[in-house]
Amino acid sequence: MATHIEYELLEETKLTFPKKYKVYLLNDDYTSMDFVVDILISIFHRTYEDAEKIMLEIHKKDRGLCGVYVHEIAETKVMQVRKKAKESGFPLKATMEEE
Repeated sequence: MATHIEYELLEETKLTFPKKYKVYLLNDDYTSMDFVVDILISIFHRTYEDAEKIMLEIHKKDRGLCGVYVHEIAETKVMQVRKKAKESGFPLKATMEEE
């Protein structure tokens, strides 16, 4: 004899999506434009054309949007930029802001 059990949810289940974060590169007077383009291609997987556009935006507006990611990925990208810049002797900085 099989027993049939039904469960009723007391509250409606709401799905929430993880917060997204914008990652920016910041302009400085020492980091070369070629290095910024290289960072955009190698870390942010941008095409050469997109990387050049973002690099010029950084140069003209003091920062440029590199991508939008969940927190952990955004944080990793910021750390990768910091590490590669330091290894190359550049003061390039990346920041992340909640979308």
